[in-house]
Amino acid sequence: MSENILMALNLLCGVALFLYGMSSMGDGLKKVAGNKLELILYKLTNSPLKGFLLGTAVTAVIQSSSAASVMVVGFVNSGMMKVSQAIGVILGANIGTSITGWIICLSYLDSAGGIASFLSSATITAVVAIVGILLKMFGKKDVYTHLGTIMLGFAVLMTGMSTMSAAVSPLRSNPAFIQIMTTLTNPLLGTLFGIAFAALLQSASAAVGVLQALSTTGAIGFGAAFPMVLGIGVGASAPVLLAAIGANKNGQRTSFLYLLIAVGGMILGFAGFYGANAILHFQFAHMTMDPFAIAITNTVYRAVTMTLMLPVCGGLEKLIFRLLPDTEADQESTAEFDLLEDRFLSNPDVAYEQSMIVMNGMAKKARKNVDRALRLLEDFSPDGYRKVGELEQTLNKYEDKLGSYLIKLTGAGVSEEQGQIINKALQAISDFEKLSDYALDIADTAKAMAEAKLTFSLVATDELTVVGTAIEEMVEITVRGFIENDAKEIKRVFPLKELVAMNCNEIKKRHVLRLRSGECHTQQGLALYDLLNDMLHIADHCASLALDIIKMDEKEFNLHRFLRRYQEEIENEYSDLLHQYEVKYSIQM
Repeated sequence: MSENILMALNLLCGVALFLYGMSSMGDGLKKVAGNKLELILYKLTNSPLKGFLLGTAVTAVIQSSSAASVMVVGFVNSGMMKVSQAIGVILGANIGTSITGWIICLSYLDSAGGIASFLSSATITAVVAIVGILLKMFGKKDVYTHLGTIMLGFAVLMTGMSTMSAAVSPLRSNPAFIQIMTTLTNPLLGTLFGIAFAALLQSASAAVGVLQALSTTGAIGFGAAFPMVLGIGVGASAPVLLAAIGANKNGQRTSFLYLLIAVGGMILGFAGFYGANAILHFQFAHMTMDPFAIAITNTVYRAVTMTLMLPVCGGLEKLIFRLLPDTEADQESTAEFDLLEDRFLSNPDVAYEQSMIVMNGMAKKARKNVDRALRLLEDFSPDGYRKVGELEQTLNKYEDKLGSYLIKLTGAGVSEEQGQIINKALQAISDFEKLSDYALDIADTAKAMAEAKLTFSLVATDELTVVGTAIEEMVEITVRGFIENDAKEIKRVFPLKELVAMNCNEIKKRHVLRLRSGECHTQQGLALYDLLNDMLHIADHCASLALDIIKMDEKEFNLHRFLRRYQEEIENEYSDLLHQYEVKYSIQM
């Protein structure tokens, strides 16, 4: 019993060293590349074939299909890559990960004769480790330090493989182990074992490495190894599926695409090999496996199945969108970035129309995020808070992508009038993004209050509700006036802004009195001040957006000068509106 425990501990130690070495190599390689692997991944994947080749190459470098795929999930989640672009990369990643099996084969050169004897794993590991530690300790440039990390990672990986091989060596003559391996010749059992094993290790490369170590016992035949290789491909999807937690819908689709592709590859492998073997009776189906045979089997299986799936990338995309369709809430948070195609720039009128559609979409989403944030003050929920955060990230991408596109459009030959509207839109982008920023600030305060189980007094709650409702109307007027380019309607923002400012100042004064009387406490008071300031900022940006519309209509470029002139010329109208808002949004005494 104690021998079995010691064997298990040694095997686990070898696995730990292997995983650490593989991780260190991948980290070092990414740093040597100047952290440009991510940039390469999402910039050079505009066709399935390019993504396929790139995914193969990048995964061969970082030696982990799950790591490469998790990286891709992040890109899709952030909007830098489309789901369609991710499919080719994932297919290629499943091939690239097989390179680790060939690196592992170097640790089994000891038994070879001639020149190969000088390339034994012990010799290679020792030389690489010595050079690596010298670079790590004495390298004056970062690139040398990172190379040292790569070489030390390789040495640790090789040591881990040697430890695993030594740990399982006694199994060569173990009757129980031989019986288990005989049982695993059942394709279904072998596949299930491979799935569970790879899911446990969270790595296809590690699972194949352990399988290679076990093959040195001479007890594993092709009939047991092949179904385990099939299962390992599916089991390795576990860490990628974990990346779906907290991701948006497209990020989740990309995670499940990895599983879908792995299962598709397994089905192709099953149907292809066992169907052909039933007719052709392959001689190698009865061979005893060694580490090199395992590496060949793993690479050939992955290369053939992933290549066969490459032509159906479009079908895979349609299938995953059918399995995980958009809800109404998802569609609200979906950006219209597909409309901002560079090919439209050759026709400025078309590009202008497309960009205005996206601009209006940004305005509507900013309004929605303010509304959602204000709802959290009344009824906080983690899901509501998450939606505010996700939509705020979407609006950040609007600011980046739409702003860049509009700047390109100004140089594409637009008319003078279109150029003026584009200039208005460029300023509006910043204002709408700021509206969302302050909406997130409001949501953060609501979250902090909920987590601390703090509540405002009934009076303070009523006062906040009044100001919040006024802000909702103000944002609604601003967005509608912006979309319809209605200078007359959007002027209503200014008396409403004045009313909001008066109410906020009055609430602050009242809160000081409540603090003195002990009705309110300091912690709630700080939160109240933060919320009022956020609402005032929202009002300021609404006024800024309104002025941009008025600039186009009245050629007026100064907000304060406009307000003075506006109040003088239509004093009665302004006063009437202000009075209406005072009645509508009065604060109870």
